[in-house]
Formats: sequence, C-alpha cells, structure tokens
Amino acid sequence: MRLVILGGSGSGKSTQAQGLCRYFDIPVISTSEILRPSAGFTNLGHLAQPYVETGELVWDEMIISFIQTRLKKPDFNRGWVLEGYPRTAFQAEELDFLLDNLGHNLDWAIYLQVPQAVMVSRLLGRSLPDDQPEIVQRRVEIFYDRTIPILEYYDRRRRLLTINGDQLPEAVQQNIVTLLSTPE
Repeated sequence: MRLVILGGSGSGKSTQAQGLCRYFDIPVISTSEILRPSAGFTNLGHLAQPYVETGELVWDEMIISFIQTRLKKPDFNRGWVLEGYPRTAFQAEELDFLLDNLGHNLDWAIYLQVPQAVMVSRLLGRSLPDDQPEIVQRRVEIFYDRTIPILEYYDRRRRLLTINGDQLPEAVQQNIVTLLSTPE
C-alpha cells in the first residue's frame, strides 16, 4: 500500500499516518518530523528552519531530494505512507515522476477534510514552538492557496479519497481503512 496523507496543518495527518503504518505494517515518511528543530537538526531540518518558523513552505528541490532518498531505501519497496508531502501541485507531479522512475504507483491520496476553525483550534492547542497564532494563520492560508489544487490533481487521476477529519481519530482511522478495503 502506497499512500499520501493530505490536509491542512492540524487536520490529523500525523496521527492517521502513524495509525495506517501500524495497521498495514509499512513505514512512514514524515516531512514534518524531519523539518522541525526537535528532529535533532538534520541538514535538511537546519536548512528548513527559517521556513518552518514563519509558516512558509520549504523549497521544492529540498523536499523532493529528501523524499527521493527515502523512497530508494529497500524497506520502502513494499509500501509506505507519506505525510506532509506533497504540498503543491508541482510536488504532486514530481512525486509521480519519481514513482514512475522507481517502478511504483501511488495507491491513494487521502484528504483529511477539516474546517478551518477546527484546524486553527487544534494547532493553537499544541505546544510546538512554531504554533504561534500568526504562524498558524499563515499556514492555513498557504494550505488553501497552494494545497487545494493537489486535490484536483489526484481527483482527475481517480486517486483521491476524501475523509471527514473532524471526528475522533479512531473514527477517522476506521473510515480510511474501510474505504481502502473496498474494491474499486
């Protein structure tokens, strides 16, 4: 199973990615984990820090390089969940090119649909250093400006599953697993 988890900041992407990895026994690739300062400042984390601190998106080339390196590792051959990427239509296309080169296909892009007010509330309830009101608002704006076209991209390719993310995490997980288990 090869999955992408999409949604705005605070939509539950990390929670659902971790749950799906356990359920399907596949690894997760989480860009949010390697980009945060708490990740121990990998080279990418260090370079990305100014973007993360202001709520901006990290350079495409930087993220694409990281994803490519991870997907080439042998433990990713049987499947994976990608959380935090792609964030733009360009990145979605680049991911498709990369997967084609690796001989892989994306099974589903799962969009966790959550109202803007809920995303903001969830983010302000966390204790991460970059979850300040002005940064949170900027992240939500960027999501609606740049990320929404990804939904159209995957919908045109019949690879999009939209899930109501404004529920208890267990209910969201069950809805995802049920849809993934349903024959096309």
